[in-house]
Amino acid sequence: MTCAVIAGDRKVLAVRRSETMPHPLKWEFPGGKIREGENPEKCIIREIREELGVKVKVERLMPTVRHGYDTHAVKLIPFICSIREREITLAEHREYRWIPCGELDRVDWLEADLEVVAMVREQLC
Repeated sequence: MTCAVIAGDRKVLAVRRSETMPHPLKWEFPGGKIREGENPEKCIIREIREELGVKVKVERLMPTVRHGYDTHAVKLIPFICSIREREITLAEHREYRWIPCGELDRVDWLEADLEVVAMVREQLC
């Protein structure tokens, strides 16, 4: 799986899962599953276009995160990305927020994203 860390003005973009998604109402960095034959960078560009309706530019790769849930394990490949426009249209998630760096710990993050949050705090905030 891939995820996009989109930051600007000391804020980070997060999306909230809907009630019908696994891990309902948890906050996460937007992204998704890599399709067969697709590389991670192309995946995150496609996923953000599909989920948020915006184009992103991949700035750099962050270290991969591995997290084990009760029923499955996740390999999360985070990218620092930038967007040109801020007109976001949600296709899957309940809501989105630009979270100030100082408030990252006040968000109910999806467990797999917590390590990415720690890296964001160190590298971008």
